[in-house]
Amino acid sequence: MMRYLAYSLVPLLVLVFAAMLAGVAGYFMVLLVGDLSLQKVINKITQVFLVLGIFPAMAYLKINKTDLGFAERPLFFKQVLQGFGLGLLTLLPVFIILYGLDITVIDPSQSWTLGWLAEKTVIALLLALLISLLEEPLFRGILFVGLSRKLPVVAAIAISAMYYAALHFIKTKTEIPAQDITLSSGFYLMAEAFANLLNPDIFPALLALLMVGMFLGLLRTQVKTGLGLCIGCHTAWVWQIKMSKTLFNTDYSADYAYLVSHYDGVVGPLVTVWLMLAVAGYLIYLRISKRSNCV
Repeated sequence: MMRYLAYSLVPLLVLVFAAMLAGVAGYFMVLLVGDLSLQKVINKITQVFLVLGIFPAMAYLKINKTDLGFAERPLFFKQVLQGFGLGLLTLLPVFIILYGLDITVIDPSQSWTLGWLAEKTVIALLLALLISLLEEPLFRGILFVGLSRKLPVVAAIAISAMYYAALHFIKTKTEIPAQDITLSSGFYLMAEAFANLLNPDIFPALLALLMVGMFLGLLRTQVKTGLGLCIGCHTAWVWQIKMSKTLFNTDYSADYAYLVSHYDGVVGPLVTVWLMLAVAGYLIYLRISKRSNCV
């Protein structure tokens, strides 16, 4: 048990180390460039360090591209499209319910021209794809594979999902005036960012993102080289959320507004329950299918 706990804490140590390096690097960057937000610089540098850390981690763990989950190029692109379709099917009902309950309402202030809509659609899609291409190799790739070599698959899915969800909330909005920034400022912001995980206000969104990570982790286990499915599904989800924020407003005074969180107006208790039902339904289907094959 202690060995499992130790393995599960390794990613946390890596994250803290990356944040500490980013704090030092961010200080010197602000010192050299000048008019920059230290907390935003640290956040971006930490993300870069984590993504770049995939390559030395792959070398240390002796993980190749196939182990990471990447299929050959034609199959990979096919998986991305299949995953995108799955993402549309799994999240679209949530938006329909939110609209039906008057939680999301059409934003009348937008121009609503065909050109504007096409531009917003393409930009949102490209940003969603970029986010997925960065996050999926990190969480459902190197983190999941590394954990699954030392822990049971279920534990690897759960722990990687926990890190995925938590990383969205390790942040701070504190701005330190340029004249007050010192070498220790980055460490202060880092401590404040990690302390935000104890903020009870983030719990509904944190739980929803935990279920998102669990869903994607389960999807990752169904095909050995199925990372493309996760990338496509993640892309579809992010794209739909971005488009929703562009086209609609969230009415937090609605009767059922508790179904969403203030994180992005979408993820919240409704997403949590919906994905729990989806995961449970799929597991039941697998069990029934397995029994049928044994008969």
